[in-house]
Amino acid sequence: MKVSVIIPFYKVEPFVERCTRSLLEQTLTDVEFIFVDDASPDGSRAIIERVSAEYNRDVRILTHEQNQGLPAARNTGLSEAHGAFIYHCDSDDYLEPTMLEDMYKAATAEQADFVYCDFYLDFGTSRREMTNPSYTDPEQMVKEGFLAGLMKYNVWNKLVARRLYSESGIVFPAGHGMGEDMTMILLATHATRSAHVAKPLYHYVKLNANAFSNTFSQRHLDDIRFNADRMFAGLADWNVSEKEKYLGFFKLNLKLPFLFSEDRQQLRLWKQWYPEANRYIKQNTHQPRRTRLVQQWAAAGLFFLVRFYSFLINKLYYGLRYHR
Repeated sequence: MKVSVIIPFYKVEPFVERCTRSLLEQTLTDVEFIFVDDASPDGSRAIIERVSAEYNRDVRILTHEQNQGLPAARNTGLSEAHGAFIYHCDSDDYLEPTMLEDMYKAATAEQADFVYCDFYLDFGTSRREMTNPSYTDPEQMVKEGFLAGLMKYNVWNKLVARRLYSESGIVFPAGHGMGEDMTMILLATHATRSAHVAKPLYHYVKLNANAFSNTFSQRHLDDIRFNADRMFAGLADWNVSEKEKYLGFFKLNLKLPFLFSEDRQQLRLWKQWYPEANRYIKQNTHQPRRTRLVQQWAAAGLFFLVRFYSFLINKLYYGLRYHR
């Protein structure tokens, strides 16, 4: 097998047919599709079975008797995967038909063990193309891309050699779903060469166009801190230059969403989380100047300016431009 595709699903009945068809219509052959039923109580499994019967592709459905969460479902799929490369797909999104082929060709042509592509943010009737910088050096990709914030570390636009999982022993953090994508950062530190497919191949469906202000439950907050601490521990022996500075950048990016919330409690969380990182605000020139300015306002306690800026961006700019 060239690629193993792992697709956990739970309560995605309105979306899973589109996702399944986009996978089974991929132009790359020698692909196995591993769906993981995380005890979904709706009709998602029946839809996957019905659609899969229409295609002559290698499809398996693994079953959790009880709901275990997204990271555990990814691990279940990993334990049964045989492909040279692993790809994780979210079951409420969908792919361009050539995504797996384009990424696999990049991996083989450039001898890369960590490949990523551009993607779309889909807002119902509109979409926004999201581009990424190109890196062939995984260290630079991790520092400038993931830690400094030039690119996302989501699982769904990454094709990763299976040996990176097996040789490092890295798996997803079962029971801690929010922030589980940080696992990709840990994997990337074990890569020997990275490659970028510079075209949008994945559709990340974001139905609420105004959801740029995030609201987190206490469970979500605990999960984020757990996954961040897990990542910091995993990078303890990562011997690279300027590591502490780039980790400071990551801490700033981790708490940045708190500044774009209508909940004032989250502004207080911004002050409480990683205050030692605030000294790196001006140094992260990989971030837009306006982002650094908002962070400087927050560090100076000028939260009335932060709230005004958040209103302009969330309600006026994104709300009007990408409203369904």
